[in-house]
Amino acid sequence: MCVSDLSLRVWEMTTDMRKHAKWLTQTDERILEFLLDEGNYPPTAISRELSAQANSEAMKYHPNHVGRRCRELANYGLVVNVGSGTYSITDDGRAYLSGDLDASSLDASE
Repeated sequence: MCVSDLSLRVWEMTTDMRKHAKWLTQTDERILEFLLDEGNYPPTAISRELSAQANSEAMKYHPNHVGRRCRELANYGLVVNVGSGTYSITDDGRAYLSGDLDASSLDASE
């Protein structure tokens, strides 16, 4: 098994442990993972970095879509807008990624 296969398997095992919600998308998970690993960023920078990491043209992340998803994640308390459109992951966001928080138990704050 090569390193990339092992990394993929570890990622699959980690995401399998997460407690998903119907409103949560794959893009949301990538955004949360990115903010956890890289720190605070605005949607345009998140979009650029996620698109650069994508394996194909089909997996490009449009800045408007990432911005909408960041606002949705903020509505559920998984990220917070720290000012000027820059987002940071919250303790709940970290707990979700580690499998300690069931996202379906969250209520939107709209």
